[in-house]
Amino acid sequence: MIEGFDLDGFVTATLAEDMGAAGDITSAAVIPADARFVGTMASRDAITVAGLPIAEAFFRRLDAQVVIERLVEDGATVAPGTALLRLSGAARAMLTAERSALNTVQHLSGIATMTSAYVAAIAGTGATLLDTRKTIPGLRLIEKYATRMGGAQNHRMGLWDAAMIKDNHVAVAGGIGPAVAAAKAAGIARIIVEVDRLDQIEPALAAGATHLLLDNMGPAQLAEGVRAVAGRVPTEASGGVRLDTIRALAETGVTYISVGRLTQSAPAADIGLDFAAA
Repeated sequence: MIEGFDLDGFVTATLAEDMGAAGDITSAAVIPADARFVGTMASRDAITVAGLPIAEAFFRRLDAQVVIERLVEDGATVAPGTALLRLSGAARAMLTAERSALNTVQHLSGIATMTSAYVAAIAGTGATLLDTRKTIPGLRLIEKYATRMGGAQNHRMGLWDAAMIKDNHVAVAGGIGPAVAAAKAAGIARIIVEVDRLDQIEPALAAGATHLLLDNMGPAQLAEGVRAVAGRVPTEASGGVRLDTIRALAETGVTYISVGRLTQSAPAADIGLDFAAA
């Protein structure tokens, strides 16, 4: 479903955290073992949906016979009141899995919804929205999946798939030139270099940078930087980007804009699961 994501392991760990050694003592005490419930998961807000297949896995783990009807697909933008899933299965199992399933869909849909708003804000500019590595430890793969559902592209998945030379690397390495040269000598093909001054652009390009991250620049300075690069490598705007500022940055002609708040600050979507006796 999501490349590299251990869905079984995630479901196992999440349910173990919630159930502990004693299990769901409320459902075991209150709900008859043979009770059957049907339920509908629905959005209470306008959202972009993400995480439904993961939610389904929680219910199926506790009731292999549960009947699930998926009513929309991940990546869909839906109106308030839209039903997302219909479930019919063992009441205890569904009630036990409910919180884990909802937490996941609320979190991922919140990310996808915020992402889609940023994508809409730069529509027509030619700029592409990127996410960052500012993710919750252990959830990176699914959080970055959610940004894709919202219309963004993934930046680096981790420390392993591209070099990103930032100010601290430059300080320790003794300058942009030595830092980039060392990355090239190590055989790294993608070398992203962060610059926060225009006079760093030419040294970075001369050393062999393949992508420039123009950090914390306002629209006027960013536009000047884009002109200086002149299409020799992709350019990326980053640092403090907000929904009300991203359009002006995109209109400078920058190739990419990366936004950490997509995964760092997105509020959970308001999604509920209402049950009725079968």
